[in-house]
Amino acid sequence: MQIHWAEQALTAEGWQKAVRIAIGGDGRIAEITPDAPPEGQRLSLLLPAPGNLHSHAFQRAMAGLTEARGPDPSDSFWTWRHLMYRFLDLLTPDDVEAITAFAQMEMLETGFASVGEFHYLHHQPGGAPYDAIGEMADRVLAARATSGIGLTLLPVLYHRGGCDDRPLAGGQLRFGNDLDAYAKLLDHARAGIKAGPADGRTGVAPHSLRAVSRESLDHLPALIGKGPVHIHIAEQPAEVTEVLAYFGARPLEWLLNIFHVDAAWCLIHATQMTPAETIGLAESGAVAGLCPITESSLGDGIFDGVRYLDHGGRFGFGTDSNILISLPDEIRTLDYSQRLRDNSRAALASATQSAGRRIFQKAASGAAQALGRGAGNIAVGEWADLLHVGMDHPDLDGLTGDTALDAWAFTGSKAQVRDVWAAGRHLVAEGQHIARAPITDAYRRVVRRLRARI
Repeated sequence: MQIHWAEQALTAEGWQKAVRIAIGGDGRIAEITPDAPPEGQRLSLLLPAPGNLHSHAFQRAMAGLTEARGPDPSDSFWTWRHLMYRFLDLLTPDDVEAITAFAQMEMLETGFASVGEFHYLHHQPGGAPYDAIGEMADRVLAARATSGIGLTLLPVLYHRGGCDDRPLAGGQLRFGNDLDAYAKLLDHARAGIKAGPADGRTGVAPHSLRAVSRESLDHLPALIGKGPVHIHIAEQPAEVTEVLAYFGARPLEWLLNIFHVDAAWCLIHATQMTPAETIGLAESGAVAGLCPITESSLGDGIFDGVRYLDHGGRFGFGTDSNILISLPDEIRTLDYSQRLRDNSRAALASATQSAGRRIFQKAASGAAQALGRGAGNIAVGEWADLLHVGMDHPDLDGLTGDTALDAWAFTGSKAQVRDVWAAGRHLVAEGQHIARAPITDAYRRVVRRLRARI
């Protein structure tokens, strides 16, 4: 049993001082005792480590390479997507494993204990399957074995190029599966997860209403089992226009009306919503998967966060394109977007909780729900997903409670992250991942070769 003692901790009961935390051999929190004498490893500020609910790990190797405008003066998400397809045609299974391990390492070092990998890179360039249908899924699992991160693997169903049923082309050919092949892929992924740590999970991920037909969506309940359901929704105006033309309704409006969207669902982005759709999503019990840094990078739009939270909405953070993996930056990018839109301050604070506290705590619980992971709170019986923030920086020195969390969320960085545990596995110690050197060396070799070919 691991014993830790924190000067202050944000537990399920709120802020507590002099907290003794015991972690059992099963990776779960066994005991929480406030006002206890110091014992075991001594910590400053202890938080529940959130999950990262949406990642395309391979895109980490593209970071910084897509910021020059091309010949088209109206550079947008869609031109970025063409560049991404060109890039992914270069990737081998070995590349994907090395890139994924590096991205997962960075997630842990910024405070995420787990990740939902929205995994759609299934086949060889040109679309031919690998000998094993789950070859690429196995590489995500191998990366998880190296990094130690908690993993919810979300194999993606993707079988058409748009609502008009046009065939996949170019880079998309690496994504495509019909329902039979997808069912086999799911079985392969579930077997791989079952063979690993007990906190691993799987779910299903119809890519989007553009990429998956109504008929395929109708068949998904038979494949879902008990896992979560993740789908991209209402990310771009052009997407809304296309879905409206073919489905006769806006993406979120159609989904809420046709399917029983509930707490098992996670709807990624949802930046292009009407007020009625925002309220409908909030009242459904589903989680909005917000990726503020990526949404800013791609010009997706601003999530209607104030209205959504006012109606009890649940959300969590994802790092999506992994252009910058930083938990504090996701927090402040979301909050600052609301301030800029509404000419306000502390837009997402409540009458009883500061902006940083409210965003952090809701993101932690929302991501746990979306990942099907018993975590998100420091509570007995939950996975020991824990984040230790050091208080030695002058901006944090002497602060307590919500103010301490605000100071880290709005002025800090990964530099203040001292330790991270995922289901009791101590993976970040003294600010660095325990396998940082070999993971970084493997990643460096891959990106040097890829950049020379772009």
